[in-house]
Parts: sequence; C-alpha cells; structure tokens
Amino acid sequence: MKGSDIPDVLLKHLRKIEPDAEFSGSLPRIESSSGKRYFAKIGRPSETEQYIGEAESLRAMDIGAPGLAPNVFAFGVSDNHGNDVDYSQGGHPYFLSEYKDIGSLTEKAAKALGKRLALDLHGFKSMEGFGFGVPTYCGATRQENGWFPSWEECFDSLIGGLFEGLRRKGRYAELCAKGEKVRERVIPYLLRPLVIQPVLLHGDLWSGNAGVDRGTGEPVIFDPSSYYGHNEADLAIARIFGVFPRSFFTTYHLYMPKSDPVEQYDLRGDLYELYHYLNHTLLFGGGYAGSAMSKMDSLLRGCE
Repeated sequence: MKGSDIPDVLLKHLRKIEPDAEFSGSLPRIESSSGKRYFAKIGRPSETEQYIGEAESLRAMDIGAPGLAPNVFAFGVSDNHGNDVDYSQGGHPYFLSEYKDIGSLTEKAAKALGKRLALDLHGFKSMEGFGFGVPTYCGATRQENGWFPSWEECFDSLIGGLFEGLRRKGRYAELCAKGEKVRERVIPYLLRPLVIQPVLLHGDLWSGNAGVDRGTGEPVIFDPSSYYGHNEADLAIARIFGVFPRSFFTTYHLYMPKSDPVEQYDLRGDLYELYHYLNHTLLFGGGYAGSAMSKMDSLLRGCE
C-alpha cells in the first residue's frame, strides 16, 4: 500500500505528524520514509463505540503512565471522502497510534510492569468519581460506564450489565438468580467498607494484552477497556487467564499495599475474578458458567 492507497483520513493525519515524509505499508502497519512506524485501522460504523472507547482509554493511560501504552495520534469518524464527521452522523471509525514491536512478557519486564502499574497508572486519580466518560469494551462486551459517587455503585453497575446480557441469552436463569444474591449481599459487604480513590485501570489486563517492547525492553500494555475504580480490580484477570509471573504481583504490592480491610483481600479478589468469569460466560459459554457459579458459592459462604 503506497501513500496514495492509504485511506485519505489516515494520510491527512500522518502528514500533520511528518509533513515531509512519504508513507507506505498495509494496514494495520504503516511506515514512513523517516523510519517511523504507525499502527492504523479503519472499522465499520457499528464499531464506532469500540474505537472511541479504546482511544479514550489509551489517551487517559498516556497521561497517567506515559510510555506504558501506545501513544494515540488521531481517532474519529470519517465519511466516504475521508473527511472527519461528527460521531452522530455515522461513518467509518479510524484509529492511528504509534506501532510497537511487542514480545512476550519477561520476568524482568513483569517486575517493571508491577512497579509502573502501582506508582503510575494506579496513581492517576479521577476528579469525577468512579467510572468512565464513554462506554468501553472488555472483549466484545460493552461496558456502559458513566460516573458514580462510590466504587460499590460503579462495580454493581458493571456486573449488573453482565447479568442483563446473560439473561438475554435465555439459558442462565440459575446463574443470574445467584448473581442477584451476590449483588445484594456480597458487593455491599466487601466494597462498602473500602476507603479508596478512583484510579485509572486498564480493565482487561491479562497476558494477551501485555508484553515487552522489543526495542526498549520496557513493558507495554494495550487493548484496554479502562475505567476509574479500585486498583485491586485490575489484578483479577491476570490471575486467571494467561497467568502473569508471580514477580508481577509481589512487586506491585511492594509499591501499592493491599487495601484495608486487608483480611478481605482474597475475597475481594474472588469478586473481581467473578466479573471476568461472567464476561467469558457471556462471550464464550462453555465451562465458564461453572467457574462463575463456584466463585459465587465461595463468596456467599465467605460473606455470611
């Protein structure tokens, strides 16, 4: 794909970044004559919210933890002529960021990631409360978000959205019934006592969304579904899918102590893991429903 074949809306933004460069390549990777590389994509109109959610997540992460995630240069919606239009007018969403050559997370990078997550990303606080200003997507699952005065209300809304989705599937009545007990008993029991600040979360931090920049050796995280919440919630999926090295968790808690009450840390972890088991049930079905049911049974016993 030569410069003239790159979609006009992307070429326009690339020329703002490097006015004198020539551009070539094929989506999603574009190269400039200066040697710089870019990640670019254009989606369907139905994907507009996903593009906006990802871009706004990355923009917030770049403020809170510069360099930890790819830097976003441009995003929006364009018409068939390559002109930017308002989101409400429809059109094709586009996204342009720096390109990173990413390898698997090493032990050294995992320790560095634990430190940066604790000190930088989870040190970046919201002034508007818990939640996020636009919907974000955890996998293909839409998180409505919005702003909430407490973490209890925010998390209850997030997990409530999953139960709504499962009910629409029409075959998870028992799971959803038990889920309502968790919402009534477990969430207030575990989350109401917390005295915490809303900090920026990646939202989907498992090994498939983290790695090491082959050029610098530094950790990189990507494909976020961010919101502002309890920092411990960001550790949950890393424990259950594509397990992170143990050094990640030990390093993280060297710089970010467990929240009080510390004795409820493991139960809170189970609650945050439940969110991802439910999401995987919604997305993939299979045995995830059994895992979610086991988590809920354990939580209900632990919060008696």
